[in-house]
Amino acid sequence: MNDVEISITKLILDAHPLVQLVMLFLVIMSIYSWAIIFNRGRYLASCRDKARDFEDVFWGKVELNQLYHSYKQKSHLTGLEKIFVAGFKEYANMLRKGVKNKDVLLDGSYRAMKVTCAREIELLENHLPALATIGSISPYVGLFGTVWGIMSAFLALSAVKNATLAMVAPPIAEALIATALGLVAAIPAVMFYNNYSTKISKLENQYLNFIDEFSTILNRNTATSIVASQQQAASNP
Repeated sequence: MNDVEISITKLILDAHPLVQLVMLFLVIMSIYSWAIIFNRGRYLASCRDKARDFEDVFWGKVELNQLYHSYKQKSHLTGLEKIFVAGFKEYANMLRKGVKNKDVLLDGSYRAMKVTCAREIELLENHLPALATIGSISPYVGLFGTVWGIMSAFLALSAVKNATLAMVAPPIAEALIATALGLVAAIPAVMFYNNYSTKISKLENQYLNFIDEFSTILNRNTATSIVASQQQAASNP
């Protein structure tokens, strides 16, 4: 095992300078992609857990105004928490301004929640384009290093009259390491990009479903309030 590691190290050290530069670039890209993978993984898991916890509280026996004030006091909100606070805040502000039209109230609240939802999705997708880029270009960068290394090896061997397999194999092996590093960088990036994109789509659907459900609740509450106001006005001419 040690002999293999030493021989691979020697191959890298003996490679063409440009090929070594390509290898270094691919190693940096691989490290960067893994940093994104761990960071996004923790963040998406946290958002998923907080969304589940919020829905458990929201669908419990808690009055909306009380729930709003409890979350409004928190210093850091994410996902559904932000969407709920934004929607209810806009709804309450319009009520305080004397808006009575149900459609205007619901449309304002709905728009506020949609804007907040779009911003939350942008946060979820942060750094994912970098993963997609690494996954797309790394194999080609590695292939470029391989082609350049093989080309340089054959140019060097052209000056030798009797080239043997022992002379040809090491330079080609050096060049092929670049392709291997390109795949090492690309495969995890593509795999986790697809995985995280699926998770983000599920969270986005969860957010949008909540917006529709919360709008339905506000619609019902607004209609009830309007009917109560009309009945009170009729009983006190």
